[in-house]
Amino acid sequence: MEDIFVVRQQGGLTDDELRAALEQSLQGRNLRRVLIIPPDFTRFHSQAGKITNLYYHLLKARDVLVDILPALGTHAPVTKEQWQLMYGDIPYECMMIHDWRRDVLRLGEVPAEYVKQVTEGLWQDPVDVEINRRIMDPAYDLIISPGQVVPHEVVGMANHAKNLFVGVGGNGMINSSHMIGAVYGMERMMGREQTPVRKIFDYGMEHFLKDRPILFVLTVCTAPEGESVLHGLFLGEGRSCLTAAARLAQQKNIDFVPHSIQKCVVYLDPTEFHSTWLGNKSIYRTRMAIADGGELIILAPGVTTFGEDAQCDALIRKYGYRGRENILKAFQDPENQDLRTNMGATAHLIHGSSDGRFSITYAVQNISQEEIRSVGFEAASYDAMCQKYDPSVLRPGPNVVNGEEIYFIPNPALGLWIDQTRFEKQTGKAGE
Repeated sequence: MEDIFVVRQQGGLTDDELRAALEQSLQGRNLRRVLIIPPDFTRFHSQAGKITNLYYHLLKARDVLVDILPALGTHAPVTKEQWQLMYGDIPYECMMIHDWRRDVLRLGEVPAEYVKQVTEGLWQDPVDVEINRRIMDPAYDLIISPGQVVPHEVVGMANHAKNLFVGVGGNGMINSSHMIGAVYGMERMMGREQTPVRKIFDYGMEHFLKDRPILFVLTVCTAPEGESVLHGLFLGEGRSCLTAAARLAQQKNIDFVPHSIQKCVVYLDPTEFHSTWLGNKSIYRTRMAIADGGELIILAPGVTTFGEDAQCDALIRKYGYRGRENILKAFQDPENQDLRTNMGATAHLIHGSSDGRFSITYAVQNISQEEIRSVGFEAASYDAMCQKYDPSVLRPGPNVVNGEEIYFIPNPALGLWIDQTRFEKQTGKAGE
């Protein structure tokens, strides 16, 4: 199939344009059974839910059997309510649940020498390539992988092979890729298409999945008024669709602020963010914009826990978000085997700290402030903070509240914020 790219720089694609592109991608295919691997509810604004629904009905009209395997990664399974909100009228019974610890096949490994090369010697171990067993099932004539390309803290720009090797991947790849990203450094990767972790995913595609019938359906979206706008749709069976989508995402999803932000206020939609595991996108995506000595306030009405499962939650409670050096020191201690066997969580602990460069305050409602402080954050009352910084009246970007300048972000998952002056001092640009 030839790549299909549809872009609307101003405004967004219409439903008719979207449907036409999806119909075109199915032309000439003799299909009996199809597996769709959409992102889960944590990527609600990706428009992948709408795409999944359209594909489902287009395929059912052709009497094709359709299975849906949300790319959970290490997240909790999609609830029935979330399913209906994201995927519409597709029966909940169509959902298969990915188990990243047990429901995978090992396909091989990315060799240590290659990993050493792409990480500049910072990681020297091979990386296991594991994936949900259904991806290798020959009963599927087509595997459709929809999702949003957006700046990401581990891989640089999310999606494409990441949706497979992390979204429906196994313990080895998830843990190693996250730890490699943490060791290499988020600020060296976020917003860039070519990164060490991306090269490892590319290796996995080229050596282990090149014969599988995988169609990537990549979106580039913004949500300036809270409603997702689809600016670009990139469909393809190779790598070029990611390159094209990443270029548009760099234009649409990276906000260069003219100077460092002294106080940043981020709102976490309670339907989307219920843990610090997810809510820490507030930290990842703003850390390149916040000034030394600045302050990040996270309005988190839905946060009730730390990890997405009991094991990760326990690790966060045990070690806390104590900074890169402290976590790496603990990781290197042979006594702490729990960190070594859960490197994805270890990387998360590194990502979730400002390393003392700026303060982080979680304003919570459904978890105690004592618990928040126990993992290394500052804590505040959600109601009290909302009286001062009301998310219903603040506009995205700079605001003045009682004579104080703040920068407001209504959803941290949809972008990356960078201090232009600081970025210009680094080598390279966002597109490299």
